[in-house]
Amino acid sequence: MENQIATIRNRVIHHADIELIENLINGEGHLGRTHISRRLCRIWEWRQENGSYKEIACRDLLRRLDSKGYIKLPPMLRPARRVGYKNKTKVPIELDTSDLNFRLKTVKYNINIRQVRGTSDERLFNGLIGKYHYIGYFQGAGKQLKYIVYLDKRPIACIGFGVSALKVECRDKFIGWNTETRRNNLNIVVDNSRFLILPWVKIPHLASYILGRTLRQLSADWEKHHCHRIVLVETFVDTERFKGTCYKAANWQFLGLTKGRGRNDRYSNTKKSIKAVFIRSLCRNFRKLCNE
Repeated sequence: MENQIATIRNRVIHHADIELIENLINGEGHLGRTHISRRLCRIWEWRQENGSYKEIACRDLLRRLDSKGYIKLPPMLRPARRVGYKNKTKVPIELDTSDLNFRLKTVKYNINIRQVRGTSDERLFNGLIGKYHYIGYFQGAGKQLKYIVYLDKRPIACIGFGVSALKVECRDKFIGWNTETRRNNLNIVVDNSRFLILPWVKIPHLASYILGRTLRQLSADWEKHHCHRIVLVETFVDTERFKGTCYKAANWQFLGLTKGRGRNDRYSNTKKSIKAVFIRSLCRNFRKLCNE
């Protein structure tokens, strides 16, 4: 259309949208950028598949429009989080950290995997990741699921999933994606963003066992919570720290290496460690579904 000026976050922006945003900024900008994004989501009725408003996507859209010069956002009421920011988390004082030394076959029927996103146990997940995972914890944007693995009543591991990487050369080539199909189908791929076996847990082969069991329930859980299916899971293993042994043992496929750029680094300005890219399909026809 003639008055279309940009496509951001899969949303087509027209001159009328810019005029609407400018009116919101002029009238309510003193209430802050978050307020503007919330108001805009509700005016547009811009929602996720599960009915929640796309407030985070809307804030990103506004920032991009500002950077392109289409709008002028009001000053931030609070400083933005710095790169590398980690949320403050706590673990229960009474957490039992005594060693667990078992053979997997003797305890596997006592292992339970619970999805805790949106439950009272989510804070425990955040705290364990924050204290014991080498990256730490920060609240990522977008859709997520979080699992705590229990041996009887004791937490022994955490595993989390979130939105997939925007662009990964070896993954996109493997799937057969071009720019348009990737943009349209990125939401059916998810990222195994965190995986932690607590340091006092000494159970051989536990990691690959957890991966296998979690993936058997992940697709149904994702559809229940986020109202759409997923067909592929990816993960990125830091080659300076790990070899990806548990992923290989759980039948994940190695695709290649990243180029040492961050998730949002479009111009190679940030050097990061090289990651090994692994994927695991959740259905046989995943490639067809990824290209529909």
